Amino acid sequence: MQVILLQDVKGTGKKGQLANVSDGHAKNFLIPRKLAAEATANAIKDWEKQQKNAEQKRQGEVSSAQALAQQIEKATVKLAMKTGENGKMFGSVGSKEIAEALSLQFDIDVDRKKIVLNEPIKSIGVKKVSVKLYADVVAQLSVEIVEE
Repeated sequence: MQVILLQDVKGTGKKGQLANVSDGHAKNFLIPRKLAAEATANAIKDWEKQQKNAEQKRQGEVSSAQALAQQIEKATVKLAMKTGENGKMFGSVGSKEIAEALSLQFDIDVDRKKIVLNEPIKSIGVKKVSVKLYADVVAQLSVEIVEE
């Protein structure tokens, strides 16, 4: 029996998938618990329409993320930090500071969790930082640390 899953079901599939399951599993477990709906002709048409709309929405999100990535690639964020005698910084620069500077200097809002730093920046100079905007859209941001 074909069913459309309304929620994730372990061992069967994820929400929104069309799944082939045994009649007993569908009638005794999935459908009574509202985990799935029977895949009738009308239900399959609606499901296909939902899948098409979801794909169009995803394509729109990917294209906007790629446009944002191009803006980020062109930008160089400058941060002024206090330094000691040997050019060594007091403290470090993290993703929060980079996100704030990107917002102030270029009016580009990026969540700090999307900025990928293996470790905080602790030295003066230009560093490349990855910004993960979407599942397969990653931009390289230049961060220049200068003495205050």
